Amino acid sequence: MRLLASTLALAGGLLFLPSLAAAADAKDAQRTRITLNTSAQGLETHEAANAVAVAVRLHSGNFDFLGAKEDGSDLRVYAGDDKTPLKFSIERFDSLNELAVLWVQVPSVAPGSEKNNIYVHAGDAKPSAEAPGNGGFDPATLVAIHFSDKDALGADAVGGLKTVGKIAIEPNGLLAGSAQLSGAAVTWPGSDKVKVDAGGALTMSMWIKPDVVTNGTLLKWGPVSLELSGGKLQAHVDKVVITDGDVPAQAWTQAALTIGAGRATLYVNGVEAAHADAQLPAVSGPLAVGEGVKGLADEIQIANVARSADWLRVAAGAQGAESKLVASMKDTGAADDGGSPGYMGILVKNLTTDAWAVIIILALMFALAVWVVVTKTLFVMRADKDNRRFLQRFRDASLDMLHLEKGAAHPNSSLFRLYAAGVRELLKREIGGKHPERAVPLSGASLDAVKASIDADMVRESHRLNSAMVVLTIAISGGPFLGLLGTVVGVMVTFAAIAAAGDVNVNAIAPGIASALLATVAGLTVAIPSLFAYNYLASRIKNISSDMQIFVDEFVTRVAETYGAR
Repeated sequence: MRLLASTLALAGGLLFLPSLAAAADAKDAQRTRITLNTSAQGLETHEAANAVAVAVRLHSGNFDFLGAKEDGSDLRVYAGDDKTPLKFSIERFDSLNELAVLWVQVPSVAPGSEKNNIYVHAGDAKPSAEAPGNGGFDPATLVAIHFSDKDALGADAVGGLKTVGKIAIEPNGLLAGSAQLSGAAVTWPGSDKVKVDAGGALTMSMWIKPDVVTNGTLLKWGPVSLELSGGKLQAHVDKVVITDGDVPAQAWTQAALTIGAGRATLYVNGVEAAHADAQLPAVSGPLAVGEGVKGLADEIQIANVARSADWLRVAAGAQGAESKLVASMKDTGAADDGGSPGYMGILVKNLTTDAWAVIIILALMFALAVWVVVTKTLFVMRADKDNRRFLQRFRDASLDMLHLEKGAAHPNSSLFRLYAAGVRELLKREIGGKHPERAVPLSGASLDAVKASIDADMVRESHRLNSAMVVLTIAISGGPFLGLLGTVVGVMVTFAAIAAAGDVNVNAIAPGIASALLATVAGLTVAIPSLFAYNYLASRIKNISSDMQIFVDEFVTRVAETYGAR
């Protein structure tokens, strides 16, 4: 029991090892691979989308926050060759809750491809790499309003517009924070830099999650606006009105309007809903959002070009929480093309601290169980072998059966020790001693006393045979439960991180869930061999115990026949 207590104390001390190891490796290089899948298995596109602002979500399932600086200042983003630096900005970097959102300007997203990769590095910044800044958007972007900025809530990351008054923020919105709309318009005063001349081109987009479907203004800039009308999306371009596309309540919807070359097109979630002939009037002045609308709004973007359908489709897919476009996973920290790690490597890399703690305890339990199995098996085998040898000598002996200790020793024989206990009791009564003339025949009470003494030693021998077997029972019953605990905690952490990050694609969930299940596998790995070993040892111990009971009866019977009163 002292050994078991020491082992459990050591396991408790090792609970902190994963955190210490992670802290020691905090400066090690790492990278996360982000794949934009534009094939039929992802979000299919048919034309290349250039200079797309892609929202990249980082969470505990695809990024090791302990391996990066607390403010994310050591992050670097590279193109698919893992060499060309890309411009990007950080909307959120919460190392405590392990959540981050980056805006990356991707030069080109090829259509029908599963190999549109970008890489997010931490801990190995190169001198030529782009540091975090406001570079996640192309020069055509005039306005990019987030709602979880470090400087001011609702600040424009590109045009510098600042809202009038405070904005209520929902911390866990579409990407990071989202604006809470109460029905009153939220306004941003205009700027000389944020304007579009008449006859030019324009793209306006935003995400909206209305509490109920009512009539209201989603986004208005001068004579151009996006509105809700009877549950439909409606666009106003001066006097031209375009209406189509459902906007459901309690669900995120991307609304977008493009104007250029005499045509205005309305998009819902990156899919064209309606179009009409329209010329762009001069647009400038303040922006207004959410008049008459209650719910959440996020990611307001305005550009002075008419984005293509596939550009909007990729942008919507990258920003939405349920799109099949974006897949992400932890990758090797080296900048080579040596391939992704194997399945077991992926599982180990995605293990949480809680899962590591459980697995370490299970590893110690397994090591202790193996030690018990090996030592106990050797003990039982030696005892059985010596028992057979001694029993043969005892049965071959006749009148000299009380002097067998003068022959060969049997240090591992439990029967020999029972025999020695019986002989000691007989010597107390001068039976088999140096003065046989003093011996008197054994009465029934004396024989009972001899048998009681031998029985007491037999109980001690049984305790010796079964010692440490409790370790195997703990491994059998406790191993699966410990593993299940690690799995449940790992699944909880994974789903909490996914829910907070808003990235619910299978590639974000699968590594964390698979790694969490590794704890259950570890628990079963401890329990199953322990179960087989326990049953084997229990049967051997049961046989030895039966032999001891038979021997005690046989020994007492022979003593009674030879030295009992007649």
